Amino acid sequence: MKTKNIIIALALGALSLGTMNAQAQQENYFRAIGTPHKPKVEISWNRYYSAEGLWDWMKKIAAAHPGLAKVESIGKSVEGRDILTLTITDFSTGKDTDKPAMWIDGNIHSNEIQGGEFSLYVAWYLTEMHADNAFVKQLLKDKTFYITPTINPDARNNFFKEPNNANTPRSGMLVLDNDGDGVNGEDMMDDLDGDGHITMMIRKSKTGRFIKDPLDSRRLQMVGPDQVGEYEMLGQEGLDNDQDGVVNDDGVGYYDPNRDWGWNWQPDYIQRGALRYPFSLPENRAIMEFVMKHPNIAGAQSFHNSGGMILRGPGAEEDVNTYTREDIRIYDAIGKIGEEMLPGYRYITVYKDLYTVFGGELDWFYGNRGVFTYSNELMVPYLYFHKEGGRGGQDEQFKVDRLLTFGDAFVNWKEYEHPQFGTVEIGGFKKTFGRAHPGFLLEQDAHRNAAFTIFHAYHTPKLSVMDVKEEDLGGGLKAITATIFNERMMPTHASQDLKYKIERPDFVSISGAKVVAGFVVEDEDRKQLVEQKHSPEKIEVENIPGMSAVKVKWIVSSGSNYTITVDSAKGGKASWKKNQ
Repeated sequence: MKTKNIIIALALGALSLGTMNAQAQQENYFRAIGTPHKPKVEISWNRYYSAEGLWDWMKKIAAAHPGLAKVESIGKSVEGRDILTLTITDFSTGKDTDKPAMWIDGNIHSNEIQGGEFSLYVAWYLTEMHADNAFVKQLLKDKTFYITPTINPDARNNFFKEPNNANTPRSGMLVLDNDGDGVNGEDMMDDLDGDGHITMMIRKSKTGRFIKDPLDSRRLQMVGPDQVGEYEMLGQEGLDNDQDGVVNDDGVGYYDPNRDWGWNWQPDYIQRGALRYPFSLPENRAIMEFVMKHPNIAGAQSFHNSGGMILRGPGAEEDVNTYTREDIRIYDAIGKIGEEMLPGYRYITVYKDLYTVFGGELDWFYGNRGVFTYSNELMVPYLYFHKEGGRGGQDEQFKVDRLLTFGDAFVNWKEYEHPQFGTVEIGGFKKTFGRAHPGFLLEQDAHRNAAFTIFHAYHTPKLSVMDVKEEDLGGGLKAITATIFNERMMPTHASQDLKYKIERPDFVSISGAKVVAGFVVEDEDRKQLVEQKHSPEKIEVENIPGMSAVKVKWIVSSGSNYTITVDSAKGGKASWKKNQ
C-alpha cells in the first residue's frame, strides 16, 4: 500500500510539473502590440514565395478561417496557372457583395515580387487579428477585401526559378523574337556560372577604364581621364548566340502587362510595352471580368516596386481632366496620411511626377469603374539607414551589403572562359537585391503598406439611416423624413462614375407603409423638394457624398411599423426599423 501511495504521489507530481512546465513555456513569450499573438497560420515574413507558395498560404488561411476567408480561381494565366483570389470579410454579417469592397493585387510585373507577400500579409493580418481586435472585427463586418497576391504567376516563377537579374523579366511569359532573327527565345538569359543570378562581366584590358577598389575588391572604380584602368565592362553575363552583338537578347519578350488595360490604351509605337489590343492578356482579362462582376468594389490598391511612392493617376497629361477637384481632394487626404504611415514614401501623380503611362491599371480602375485607386512602389532606400535623400545607387548598396547583409547580396567575381570573349570575370549584385526588400525589412514595410491599404478601405462609404422624423399632415396623411449619412470620406459615386453613369443610383426604400408621394429633399429649410413620381416608395439618389448626408421624404397614408433601407452598389446596405 505504501508503494502504491508513493507511485500515485510521483504521478501527481509529474502531472503538476508538466502543467507548470506548460504554463511556464506559455509565459516565455508575450504579445507584441499590433501583431497576432498565436496565429492559426504561422507565416514567415522574411522570405519570398513562389506562386505555388503563395497559393498554399492562401488555402491555409481560408481553411483556418472559414467564416472570414474564401479562395477561388478567377481565371488562368498564359501557361494555364490559376489566378487565385481571396475574399476576406465576416460572412456571418452578410454577403461579400453586399458590402463596400477593396481590391488588392500585386506582382503584375514579374520582377516586382514583394507585391505578392504584401498582398498576402493584408489577408493574413485581417484574419488573424479579427478575434482579438475590435477595429478589425468591425471592419470585416462593414467591408470586403478581394486580394490577388500575384496577377502574373507564370513570370513570378520564372523570376525565382530561372536565371534573371533584378530588372528581368518585367513582362509576362510570352517569348518573343526581340532581335528579328526569326527565332523566339534562343538566348534565354544564359547563366554562365549556374548560380541563378544574371550579374555582370568584365575582362582585363590595357585600355580599360576601370580598376577594382583597393579597399573593397567587389567594387569597380572608373579611373580619371588621364589614367588607364585594368578592366573593361562587357555588360551583363551571357552569350551572343545569334552573333548580333547583344547577349541575352531573346529573353522573355518585352511587353508590359501594365500597358494592357482598356483606358486610354495606345499601340506599341506610341506606348512601349503595349501588346495587340486592350486586355489581350488572359491574366488582366480575368481581373477585368471579376471587377465588372463586383460593382461593390469602391477602392483598389496595386503593389509594385520600387522607389517608395504612393501613386495616383492620371498616367498621362491628356487624361488630367478625368480626375475632378472633388475626387482629388479625397485622393490627397488619403495619400497624405499614407506619407505619414510609410516613412520615406512620397505621394505623387504619375504623369506629373514620374512619366507618362497609357493603358495602365491605375487609370482603368478609376476611369472605367470610378474606383479610387493607388499604386504603391514598394521599397525605398530610406529604410536602410533612415537618412533622407538615399537614392539606392551602387555606393549605398555596397554599404548596405557590408553593414547590414554581410556580403550576402553580392556574387563575388570569378573567372570564366567565355567562348566569345576569352577569360572574363563574372560578378555583381543578386537579382533579389536592390528592387526587392532584404528579409529584415520585409515584415515592417508589409505591415505599414497593409495599414495604409486598410485605412483606404476604411474610408470606402459607410451608410446609416438616422434622424427619422414624422409630421402629421391631417386627413390621415403623414410625412416621414429620413437622413442617409455617409460617415466616411469616399462618396458612393466618384465624379467619373456620375459623369458616365457607370453604376446605378443608390436606392432608399420604405416598406410597411402606403406611399402617396416620394421626394429627394434638396433644401429642407427652404422646402425645396424633387418629387419622384414613378415608384415613389423606392427613391433614386444620385450620390451620397463622403462625410455628408442626403435627405428623402415620403407622404404616406398608413403605416405604424415601417422599415427604411438603403441599397448602394459601392456603399453597401443599411436599414432602420420602426416598431410601435
